[in-house]
Amino acid sequence: MSKILIGRYIPGDSIIYKMDPRGKLLACIAFIFVIFLANNWITYAIITLFSLFAVFETKLKLKVFWNGIKPLVWLILFTSLLQLLFTTGGHVYWKWLIFTISSFGIINAIYIFIRFTLIILISTVLTVTTMPLEIADAMEWILTPLKYLKVPVDKIALVMSIALRFVPTLFDETVKIMNAQRSRGADFNDGGLIKRAKAIAPLLVPLFISSLQTAVDLATAMESRGYRGSEGRTKFRILKWSKYDLYCLGYFVLLVGLLLIFRMR
Repeated sequence: MSKILIGRYIPGDSIIYKMDPRGKLLACIAFIFVIFLANNWITYAIITLFSLFAVFETKLKLKVFWNGIKPLVWLILFTSLLQLLFTTGGHVYWKWLIFTISSFGIINAIYIFIRFTLIILISTVLTVTTMPLEIADAMEWILTPLKYLKVPVDKIALVMSIALRFVPTLFDETVKIMNAQRSRGADFNDGGLIKRAKAIAPLLVPLFISSLQTAVDLATAMESRGYRGSEGRTKFRILKWSKYDLYCLGYFVLLVGLLLIFRMR
């Protein structure tokens, strides 16, 4: 659990680190939509190569990205398995009751596996190369038009920034509690699913109390520093677009162009 990368920033000095967080967040969102343009082996090969290029441009070890995928491997495999067993069409290789393994099912399962893996990879690129507070600032900028609808964008951005900041802290606290209970004889890996769930249940009370105490301390610290809302406040971090964001735009234009060309073939 300590290896989960949500909210964890890893310092670096590559082109992706120098991009504006707004550009990286928009690129990550756009990628989720762009990936659905892939509909054959060539287009999936193209988008996979472009994704790996983004990964290598971070100049980080591949183990970092494997740690980002590993906690979700079972979810990816389960989703792919559903596609494999319930998608019909093409040549049928095996059938039993409502379960079918067909040529279309195998292809769709592979496509779903690639989609999930690439989306997690690109999301990990965003997470490890951008500080949580910068991501929150980028989200606030994206949500700015909602201010005209009287939506409290500043408060939403504050909640998101606090959440992103304390997700790693929550995971680390969970690991500390688990280690403390292991030292007292608790076993979280033995037995079946129900027994493991019962073993994890005692973690919830100390974790909830710790989280509540952290929230109270944070609220007290903010009030003692005179925080009274975001209205009229200046920003310490000034976001600026750079030439690296133009590189990212060109990257996406080329990617979309290639996908549109080869999806027709």
